[in-house]
Amino acid sequence: MPRVVVVGGGWAGCAAALAARRAGAAVALLERTDMLLGTGLVGGIMRNNGRFTAAEEMLALGGGELFRVTDAAARHRNIDFAGHHHAWLYDVTRIEPLVRRLLEEAGVEVHALSRVTAVQREKDSITAVLTEAGQIYAGEAFVDATGTAGPPANCRRYGNGCAMCIYRCPAFGGRVGLAALAGVQEYAALRRGGGRGALSGSCKLHKGSLAPWLVSRLEAEGVALLPLPGDLPPKGDLLQRKACQQYALPEYAANVILLDTGPAKLMAPFFPLEVLRRIGGLEKARFEDPYAGSLGNSVRFLAMVPRDDTLRVAGLSNLFCAGERAGPFVGHTEAIVTGTLAGHNAARLLAGVEPLVLPANLAVGDIIAYTRRQVASGDGLYQRFTFSGAGYFARMQKLGLYTTDLEVIKQRVGDLAGVFSRPLLGRK
Repeated sequence: MPRVVVVGGGWAGCAAALAARRAGAAVALLERTDMLLGTGLVGGIMRNNGRFTAAEEMLALGGGELFRVTDAAARHRNIDFAGHHHAWLYDVTRIEPLVRRLLEEAGVEVHALSRVTAVQREKDSITAVLTEAGQIYAGEAFVDATGTAGPPANCRRYGNGCAMCIYRCPAFGGRVGLAALAGVQEYAALRRGGGRGALSGSCKLHKGSLAPWLVSRLEAEGVALLPLPGDLPPKGDLLQRKACQQYALPEYAANVILLDTGPAKLMAPFFPLEVLRRIGGLEKARFEDPYAGSLGNSVRFLAMVPRDDTLRVAGLSNLFCAGERAGPFVGHTEAIVTGTLAGHNAARLLAGVEPLVLPANLAVGDIIAYTRRQVASGDGLYQRFTFSGAGYFARMQKLGLYTTDLEVIKQRVGDLAGVFSRPLLGRK
């Protein structure tokens, strides 16, 4: 059976592996750490704002299995918080084994502790990847889902140093981009005012370190808003450095906003511990991720690759990309969308079928094409693209793409209904 090799086991890589497998390919998924999901282990926000539309489009397209998993692991459903509506918060402490079980039951070979450090290439095709331990994984098509954060040298250069985050580069080795190993020139997002990349947008506080009344409120309501002391300087500049620009709103500058994703999710890239402990309920607060959450966070969007709207990487005939590798996309939903298309198109390549371009009447198609065009124009290097807010959600609303009406979504999907769940291999 022809094999697709997916490198990187975050949400994008998991989605790519599952999509390629559902299309009939043998699939090997290689992850450099001991767990899947990457930032999905500390994220947890789903279905807020336009992400609801995107998730339901993917379900109608037959590529929604991972959304069903996050739905099943939700601690809170249909909650509102500053600038965001009908959000679902999955439990980050439960999600990884559920996803791993889904992949393994689907027949995906999951290889943890498999850091890819070299490739074998013939002309414009990759033929195999090699891991740091010397293992060789041959394939006919490949997906680069290696993300854009790390290694620690980048966090020192563009951030405040290694913050000991969930990527755990010192233990498992820094991120290595598959496309770059094959000779593709990567590019970085830019910050207005200077600098590169963007900081991961949130921290985690250990619930056991919070006041009992605050834990009770969080677990009952899913969200808690705590005003900052009046003598503190505004944190607007810090918000502008966030990858998650959908949260760069006045409410986040004037308050500490916590969400219940298992731990308490603090909606700021980092926060001085001495200041945090001046806030009622947080007098004994302790960071759970990153461990140095009082000083910094991981720096992302430093290693994206050029691609077309099928997510094929420019210059290579059998390599596709997903997640942040495909552009400055923010969020789990965005990673699952791009991962599903990349994995599906890798299988289509093996089946001799034309690659799929998702249509622009769907949000999941429009964001892929629009992001590519914006990046090509240069202005997109300063933007972050997400269904849940900032500029792209405004575009969704302007174009009428945002809807919570499931019947409307099904009508828009039309003849593409179930496309990601149809076996392809064996047909020409």
